[in-house]
Amino acid sequence: MSCKLVTGIQARWLTEPNNYRCKIYYANHSSHLDGLLLWSCFPKYLRSSIYPVAAKDYWGKTSFKRFIASDVFNSVLITRSPNCRENPLSILEDLLTKQQSIILFPEGTRGDGQHVADFKSGLFHLAKHLPNVELVPVYLNNLNRVWPKGSKLLVPIICSAVFGLPIKPLDETETKESFLNRAKQALEELAP
Repeated sequence: MSCKLVTGIQARWLTEPNNYRCKIYYANHSSHLDGLLLWSCFPKYLRSSIYPVAAKDYWGKTSFKRFIASDVFNSVLITRSPNCRENPLSILEDLLTKQQSIILFPEGTRGDGQHVADFKSGLFHLAKHLPNVELVPVYLNNLNRVWPKGSKLLVPIICSAVFGLPIKPLDETETKESFLNRAKQALEELAP
């Protein structure tokens, strides 16, 4: 796959990839390539059941971007606008209840690649509504240097993805803030 050739991305699995249970793979976000590269780390037999979640306002802007996101990389485009009347998580909940897995970036927007920003509430709401879905942190390293924010060119650099162990499910008594901090900490602990 050309994504792997450009970045030389290497995956390290602390948990085995499988399709026995649906999962939310959640990762830090620092490049437009994050979802595509993370998706390419999965064995081919799993890719058809894993959907990277992407922002409709970026990936739906042109027919070419829509084609790449939806037809090539199996992405689900969601609306990030707070003024949206529909629940942007409903399409994700539908996939998860059909035993499909998703790749989610809880920071909501790309960061600088040096720090993991505070998580938006989407991961919490999905964990609350679907308590049987496994939550797997994935730390992406160096992707911010492959396609830096504002750059039009890709820079070939070696990247890595560390797939952690699933975190403990949301406890009924746990607050949103406590859960999101715990999920973020589990992700940060995977950093090199």
